[in-house]
Amino acid sequence: MKILIVSDSHGQSEILHLLRERHAHEVEAMIHCGDSELSPTDSALNGFYTVKGNCDINGTFPNDFVKKIGPYTFFVTHGHLYNVKMTLMNLLYKAEETGANIVCFGHSHTAGSELIDGTLFVNPGSIHMPRGRKEKTYVILEVEGEQVQVHFYDAEGSRIISLSNSYQIPINPV
Repeated sequence: MKILIVSDSHGQSEILHLLRERHAHEVEAMIHCGDSELSPTDSALNGFYTVKGNCDINGTFPNDFVKKIGPYTFFVTHGHLYNVKMTLMNLLYKAEETGANIVCFGHSHTAGSELIDGTLFVNPGSIHMPRGRKEKTYVILEVEGEQVQVHFYDAEGSRIISLSNSYQIPINPV
């Protein structure tokens, strides 16, 4: 199973259309972690589960959501309401509260992934204005059993091996 994760596109609808075109045939879900700066009815967001970022003043996106995708429970938020630029502790508490195995967030525009106490945290970076590196980034999360691979890509679709990682994440019994 594969899931596309993107964030902080800041009004750039063309890249969202491109990503959907490039990956729709291979992914089971597409997640936008906020700051799309688009209307919920914009066709660029068709097929994306989307949350509200601090720059999303138009529309009725939820601040966050919990969704079971395949064997895992995802908690998705933009991150500004959880102080993610300072700490992931608030997100860790929320993941524990919601039973999430995987947390997807943006806001900092800094690409990375990290396993904390059995919970995977994924920030796809920004597909428009990256920080800490030159590449505009997004993620394809690949799940095979309890093995989860986080593959980072640049906007042109080239894999960024230095950012990509593999994690072992236990599946919670139902």
